[in-house]
This record gives sequence, C-alpha cells and structure tokens, in this order.
Amino acid sequence: MAKDVSAERMKRKDYEKELEKLQVELCHLQDYVRENKLRVIVLFEGRDAAGKGGTIKAITEKVSPRVFRVVALPAPSDREKTQLFFQRYMERFPAGGEIVIFDRSWYNRAGVEYVMGFCTPAEHERFLTLCPQMEKYVIDGGIILIKIWLEVGMDEQERRFHARIDDPVRQWKLSPMDLESYRRWYDYSRARDLMLKQTSTKEAPWYIIRSDDKRKARLNCIAHLLGAIPYKRINKDKIKLPKRSEKGRYNDQASLKGMNFVAERY
Repeated sequence: MAKDVSAERMKRKDYEKELEKLQVELCHLQDYVRENKLRVIVLFEGRDAAGKGGTIKAITEKVSPRVFRVVALPAPSDREKTQLFFQRYMERFPAGGEIVIFDRSWYNRAGVEYVMGFCTPAEHERFLTLCPQMEKYVIDGGIILIKIWLEVGMDEQERRFHARIDDPVRQWKLSPMDLESYRRWYDYSRARDLMLKQTSTKEAPWYIIRSDDKRKARLNCIAHLLGAIPYKRINKDKIKLPKRSEKGRYNDQASLKGMNFVAERY
C-alpha cells in the first residue's frame, strides 16, 4: 500500500507554535548582531519551487529589514555584464550589524548559467576553481558565510508547479526558465553535484535541507541559522511610554475635514 505523504506533513498548528519560538530567538539574534556589528551572509540555492522564498519570509517576517536585508538580483544589465563576475554581489555585502540574505547568489553560474548555456564551459570551470578562494577571502575578512541548499524531490516539484499553474495569484512565479528547469531535471542534478563537490569546503560548507515538507524545512533552516551564528540574549531596560505633552493642544482631527480619505469599504 502506497504511503500517504500528505499525512506525514507537519500540521499547521504545530508549525506555527514552533515558528513563534524560533522567531523570538531571531529577534534576540538581531539585537546581538546589531550591537556587536557582526556581518553575516546567508545564501539560498536550490531547484525552482524548492521553497526558498517561503523560507526567507519565515526568517524575516518578525525582524527589522534594516538588519535582515534580502537581496534578489535580476539578470545582469549590459553594464554589469562587463564587470568582474562577483562585483555586483559584493556591492550588496553586509556592513557591521547586518545580515544579508541572498535569494539566489553567485552560484547562478554553477546552476542556471551553466545548464542553459549562459556562460562558457571555461567560465564555469573558472568559477568553480576561484569560488572557494573568494569565499575564504570573505570569511578571513570577518564575515560569517552560511550556504543553504534546499532539496526538493521530483514529485513534489511537479505538484508545486501544477499548483502554480492552477492558482492565478501564484502564476507569476512560473517563468519559461522554470519550465525549462523542470524539463531538464537531470542536467540540473549533475550541475548541483559538481557544484557541491567543488565548492563545499571546510571554511564554507554547504548545508542541505530537504524541503518536500515546507514547514519542517523552514523550521530546520531557522534552527540551523540560530546554531551557526554565535549570539546571546542582550539584557535591555524595560520600555516605558513617556507622558504625552499637552503643550499646543488642539483638535487635530477637525483640521483634516475636507481632505481626501480612502473609501471605507471594509
């Protein structure tokens, strides 16, 4: 008898309970990073529909965008194509007190660019050779680098693609490139294997998270980040609201009479 995979998926109530605990810890992490001027890069890679966007949202929805900064670069412009390959990524690297999350990264060269022929075999080989050296340079410079690969199974990817096709609010997530990646599953698998083999180093290892169950994947990812970035809770004075000043008091609602208000449809 075939297994009912859906029955093994994490229940929403259990997920939300655990997520709330982890998001509280992310807020403590945020305070420590900001106060101690840490610089952190977290990069996410994986197949299309692996759950990168949802995982990043779970990480960032309760924290400050001034500390947790998400970078999702479009295809390079004509000007950027003339730059050093890593240049446009390094321009977005963190300053002190920042965690930069790359929703896809320089590893595009090892994946989509290589598989789809957007770079030459020589450029691909050069990337795989130089990338570990570049990342060691970044880490030696004091940046914490965490590399996450979300691994979705073939059947689950197909299910998610069909869900996008059938849902008008998610159809924007499907591009011709996504459909081609679906067709060329094993080409992407070989590119992944080569990338992991040559760029998972002692200084900057890859960490793989199985993401067929999105909820478990998000929780496992956040728990991993909290363990990978050293932090401790910072004691803060309890916040008290000051007394409002009565100086210059007037009817500040009457002064809005005659202005344009949005219609209250709800």
